[in-house]
Amino acid sequence: MRGFHTRLLEVTVKLLPFAFAFLRDRRRWLLVGGSRRVSDEVHSARAERLVATLLSLGPAFIKAGQVLSTRPDLVPPVYAEALSSLQDEIPESEGQDPKAVVEAELGDAVDTETLSPVAGGSLAYVYTADVDGRRQALKVRRPGLKPKIERDLEVIRRLIPVVGLIADENQRYSIANIADDFERIILEELDFEREGRMMRRIGENFADDDRVYIPDVDEERTTEQVLVMEYVEGSKITDEAALADRGIDAQEMADRIADIYLTMGLEHGVFHADPHPGNLAVTDDGTLLIYDYGMSEQLTPETQRLITDLYRSLARRDVDGIIDALVGLDVLAPTADRADVRRVVELAMKNLEGRSDIDWRDITSELFGMLHDFPFRIPPNVMLLVRVGTVAEGVCRQLDPEFDFVAFVREFLLERGLFEDELRSSVAAASADLQQSLPALAGLPARTDRLFDRLERGQLTVKTERAGPTESALGYAVLAGALAVAAAVLVFHEQPYELLAAVAALGCLVQFLRRA
Repeated sequence: MRGFHTRLLEVTVKLLPFAFAFLRDRRRWLLVGGSRRVSDEVHSARAERLVATLLSLGPAFIKAGQVLSTRPDLVPPVYAEALSSLQDEIPESEGQDPKAVVEAELGDAVDTETLSPVAGGSLAYVYTADVDGRRQALKVRRPGLKPKIERDLEVIRRLIPVVGLIADENQRYSIANIADDFERIILEELDFEREGRMMRRIGENFADDDRVYIPDVDEERTTEQVLVMEYVEGSKITDEAALADRGIDAQEMADRIADIYLTMGLEHGVFHADPHPGNLAVTDDGTLLIYDYGMSEQLTPETQRLITDLYRSLARRDVDGIIDALVGLDVLAPTADRADVRRVVELAMKNLEGRSDIDWRDITSELFGMLHDFPFRIPPNVMLLVRVGTVAEGVCRQLDPEFDFVAFVREFLLERGLFEDELRSSVAAASADLQQSLPALAGLPARTDRLFDRLERGQLTVKTERAGPTESALGYAVLAGALAVAAAVLVFHEQPYELLAAVAALGCLVQFLRRA
């Protein structure tokens, strides 16, 4: 493995042309001059070159590109779309034999003669083999990978401050923590024991749901470098012929995928975060099969509540609710000027309302793009949720081109009673306010009766400085107020006396305005 400084130099040389290009977009002569206009075609070509460069730099940078593809606070849409293609790329082998890892980790429990490759990714290979006499799937970390990942993460950490110097001022809030975000996500994906625990939890959550199947994990055999799990065969979810042969309606499968992922995020709080077509399959009996839980997340109850609030607010176009949820999720800094943020979010909502075909990527790009002028970032848990929405919606639209994510979310919230939960919370708050007001309301009739007695005896005195109105005008003002109070009290009477009191109050108010 090459040393740190050699690697730092290699990465710098490969990425430097992109840094110069982005700088020239802002200032034609790097330090002076105005911004230059760059066509979409030039940006697209540059984005494709960036993807090729990241692939050549290896697994850590491939994963960094995947993370950036769901960071609209940092990456423009044309680059995000190009970077999202990294999810299906399979780099060349590093030249070491993963079979040796399997034999070293599992020993005599595995029959290496039965080892058969299934797939490969930037961090691991997948094989099938006989383990303890049963056909199992083995996810094997690329040999010698972890030291290289740790070295490349340190390279990224060294380069981030330089990127911050040339980035827009408003992006520095996001860039400051991006190295920590990369490190957490990549190292968690390398932790096979954690992945096994997440698989088991998600499997337990769906144990009684025959629409979806999560393979069992052999936690006893799983090690730091090899994940041992049940081998279940299935056809790729986007294989139209396979769906037709099984009598599966593609539209129904799109709805099922959306429902299952919303259930994970909004109800269970533990979710699979990488639902691209390579990780979704369908079994012979039509069950949805989910693979590869390296990218998965567990939400705290508070985060789960805030995510539900955000989805609900987006479905209802509730601007204040959206802002509250973004602040609660640490996406938006609490110090941001709320009035300015409100105007920006309202504009984003209006822009979306004027479009006939809105998807999840549109919503996140429009909303987060509008917030570039404010200190905001996307924490890893929110980033993974953005990724789930974007990737899963892409699969759903491959199955059903008419799939409407926003409408589906609204229907999901209604069916699961999440809108009603909000209503119950509002009613409970109103009830609490009413209980606090009951003592004052209980004494209101007696105080009103005393007020009328004093009015009849001419003993009511109003202390005020005269500023124009006559004494008779002030008398009408007092009567208007007293009659308004009486109308409020009489609302609870069986007879409609409150109407008479309200009319009389209105008459007194008119007389006051005439004489004032």
